[in-house]
Amino acid sequence: MPTVEQVRTSLKNVNDPELNLGILDLGLVYDINVEGDQQEHVNVVMTLTSPMCPVGPLFKKSVEDNVLGIEGVKTVQVDITFSPPWDPTTMATDDVKATLGIW
Repeated sequence: MPTVEQVRTSLKNVNDPELNLGILDLGLVYDINVEGDQQEHVNVVMTLTSPMCPVGPLFKKSVEDNVLGIEGVKTVQVDITFSPPWDPTTMATDDVKATLGIW
């Protein structure tokens, strides 16, 4: 049965296509739920760095594909939200802030 930690681990392989930095380190993933009798459904709530992101659908597909690669996962739903808006000054890791020059 898949776990939230396994999902987080799989998402470490996903980079934001514009910044080429990990979506977890950027703080783009807001929530992960694993549900079902066998924990076979995963729901990921995330955001994009901008609402007009031209590669949003491709980015979403990359998240879905990585999660579906986890043994036992049968379905994935990725919900994109802009509430709250992404703010790297409060949501990104210190390493990402340093890379982006945010201090």
